[in-house]
Amino acid sequence: MKRILVPTDFSEHAEDALKVAAQIAKKTDSEIIILHMLELPHQTNDAIFGGASIPETMLFMKKANEMLDKISEKPYLDNIPVTEIVKMDKPIHGITQISKDQEIDLIIMGSHGSSGIEELLIGSNTEKVVRHSEIPVLIIKKDISNFNIENIVFASDFTEEAKKPFEKLLNFTKLFDAKIHLVRICTPNSFKPSHIAEKAMNDFVTEFNLTNYSTHIYNDANIEKGIINFSNSINADIIGMCTHGRTGFAHFFNGSISEGLVNHAVRPVITFKI
Repeated sequence: MKRILVPTDFSEHAEDALKVAAQIAKKTDSEIIILHMLELPHQTNDAIFGGASIPETMLFMKKANEMLDKISEKPYLDNIPVTEIVKMDKPIHGITQISKDQEIDLIIMGSHGSSGIEELLIGSNTEKVVRHSEIPVLIIKKDISNFNIENIVFASDFTEEAKKPFEKLLNFTKLFDAKIHLVRICTPNSFKPSHIAEKAMNDFVTEFNLTNYSTHIYNDANIEKGIINFSNSINADIIGMCTHGRTGFAHFFNGSISEGLVNHAVRPVITFKI
């Protein structure tokens, strides 16, 4: 891991994400890119192209750069290479483009956790980044002074398409030497006999050189509740899941489940594109 992108709207929750990024950067000798997306009102954009609102635009840019300068001076960023970027664009498009241009390895964003998410980048844009991002996205729900992962949950249906994102999750867990808890959530609408679910998980595991892991079958009313309740039962540090990118989530992680986890899970969530 060489570069970590942290989009910020200068909120408390965005700073929570930046603090976690700093801890990971120190562990991996990575650079942090702090990005602020300056999305001006539509009428102002029209004026910009007409040349009438350039002073106002420059004022917004100047203020954003001043705030980024203050953030970069935070003590928890000491001895970490930090790059500041202010980009005028729609958040999802700008974040995606910067991720490609800067060859980003991990995006870290903040959210309100169980109380819902909002503000410029903390809200629907967070969910859009999760859905569209080609690279892993880590969502932080609160201030975490010691981001040390010992137990990570990977909830899946353990089909062929889950193998690629699972490899990315393995690379992430190696940073922390974490134990992986693989879990299949069984619900009334997605019921599988235990012997079939166990076989699918065991077949899945045999393709990877795993040593520190466990497999589980967990029954619940729906998949979202099952993931959250199982994570609570083992006191997991983080939840890992797959996405289908621009086409939406896999049939196991459909849109409502993804949004539910991003909005309701108190624990950090990391997503990997299929």
